Amino acid sequence: MKTMGRLLAGFGMACALFAGAAHASVTIGGTRVVYPLDQREVTVKLDNDSRTPSLVQVWMDDGNADTKPADSKTPFVITPPIFRMDAGKSQTLRVMFTGEALPQDRESVYWLNVLDVPPKADVAPDTNTLQFAYRTRVKVFVRPPKLQGKPDDAPRQLDWKVVPAPQGKGQALAVSNPTAYYVSFSEIAVSANGRTYKNDQGGMVPPHGKQIIDVPQMSGVQSGKVHYMAINDFGGAIEGDASIAP
Repeated sequence: MKTMGRLLAGFGMACALFAGAAHASVTIGGTRVVYPLDQREVTVKLDNDSRTPSLVQVWMDDGNADTKPADSKTPFVITPPIFRMDAGKSQTLRVMFTGEALPQDRESVYWLNVLDVPPKADVAPDTNTLQFAYRTRVKVFVRPPKLQGKPDDAPRQLDWKVVPAPQGKGQALAVSNPTAYYVSFSEIAVSANGRTYKNDQGGMVPPHGKQIIDVPQMSGVQSGKVHYMAINDFGGAIEGDASIAP
């Protein structure tokens, strides 16, 4: 098992460019995980939707996608960490908090990694083949008990301002979050001066923090409206509008 773990870890780092690829046969049941800190553990369901088995490795990271499983320093344990998934089968992961000190007045965020290694292709011995493993990463929001407010209300409490773009060309949005919850966006659009500037890449604003969000081609904007698509705990949309502060 140790040898298998080393091989999978190396394979996972070599295939990091294929993280979240659409062709992964092993899928996660949801686009994010919420871990209430007053619970001993949470479960995450995986499904193998292909007609072939897969070898799967799972681990957590703190936001650095290049972290190897053996070097992960997150306060969580996942079982099982390495396993075989037969075609058409499901597997339940147990995610357990190990008790380290975390902020109690706001959420923390980590990432769950699922590496899917397909079986070796059944081809003639003298045939050259290229096979890929696929890695999927989803956010894990760690939520202490008794936080003020509700996560679905957080997007409406953000403060939006226009600032010079960090790269020195055009403008960007500075988004301040006074709440205890992370706010993630799938889309953001700014309407100003008779034009609409869109960011289809989204972004995430930390609790009690600020984030600069790029808005391509935006310039000359002093006031206007923001239309956003935030993401709730279940991966659904929270749609809303806000004014840009002068």
